[in-house]
Amino acid sequence: MNEIVLTDKKHGMRALLLWLVSFLAAVLLCIAGASLVDAFPSWMLEGAVGVVLLVLSILWMSFSWIFLCGLKVLKPQEALVLTLFGKYVGTLKEEGFYYVNPFCVAVNPAAKTRLKQSGDVDSGHGLTLSVQGSSSATVSGEAAGKKVSLKIMTLNNSRQKINDCLGNPIEIGIAVMWRVVDTAKAVFNVDNYKEYLSLQCDSALRNIVRIYPYDMAPNVDTTGDGVADEGSLRGSSEVVAARIRDEIQSKVKDAGLEVLEARITYLAYAPEIAAAMLQRQQASAIIDARKMIVDGAVGMVEMALERLSENNVVTLDEERKAAMVSNLLVVLCGNRDAQPVVNSGSLY
Repeated sequence: MNEIVLTDKKHGMRALLLWLVSFLAAVLLCIAGASLVDAFPSWMLEGAVGVVLLVLSILWMSFSWIFLCGLKVLKPQEALVLTLFGKYVGTLKEEGFYYVNPFCVAVNPAAKTRLKQSGDVDSGHGLTLSVQGSSSATVSGEAAGKKVSLKIMTLNNSRQKINDCLGNPIEIGIAVMWRVVDTAKAVFNVDNYKEYLSLQCDSALRNIVRIYPYDMAPNVDTTGDGVADEGSLRGSSEVVAARIRDEIQSKVKDAGLEVLEARITYLAYAPEIAAAMLQRQQASAIIDARKMIVDGAVGMVEMALERLSENNVVTLDEERKAAMVSNLLVVLCGNRDAQPVVNSGSLY
């Protein structure tokens, strides 16, 4: 289905003025016909003409409202997909006052669908639908407009629980910026393009997240080139978001949608393992800190021994050097302040 943009239908004001003039003329003809019927009997020519004028004017005033159905008003970044007796005739996309065939019907199967996204304001009344774990959709009981919004909208799907490549359950949420670029494909190629987009976002999120570990892990290939890399959900969020965006775009292209950007809005371990993973991170941080402290302490001990030897401050045998190194390491690596013991006797 290819989109057909109607650009020669901006005759709304002209059609409205013409209808008003014709309606006013019908009122005048009705008055004239009624006066002729009152003045002349129906078998005379003037009376017959009056009857005809009266009937025609009444019929026109009774059914002329049908022509008003062809008047369409569009605001910026709005579109209207039109069908005539089931056949697609074109799309109105530019702002303006249009007049089309009054029997044309606007089509938008997603008009009543309300997702957790910008542009969809839920009035609080209606039936809530569950879209397979994605954000809930609400169908309003009131008739919604059939216009298709061409604005950039943000879809904020609900958080999902997904296992990463190491099998750890995590919770993740994304926000997707998207818009409609082909109204014909959006309306006719899929049943409901908003729900379709939401489902594809969930599917793409699961496909990409299960490739990455939450934190950097050894011997994990996230790029598919057979070489282990340092990719992770926490450290490579920009790369992960770009892959999610490309995955969604490949799925919704046939629905006339364009995905502009995808962003990770929430990322955390699932509650059942969050405490254990926190302890693991704390232990890893303590080990890294201890390694840094030990490296610094060893360097300071080496520097102290070298300075003592260079300046000939004191000559120590191997046993005394070992005792000195032990004492310095205890002082430098200990968690508490050292309590010195003063030796008032000899060196040995």
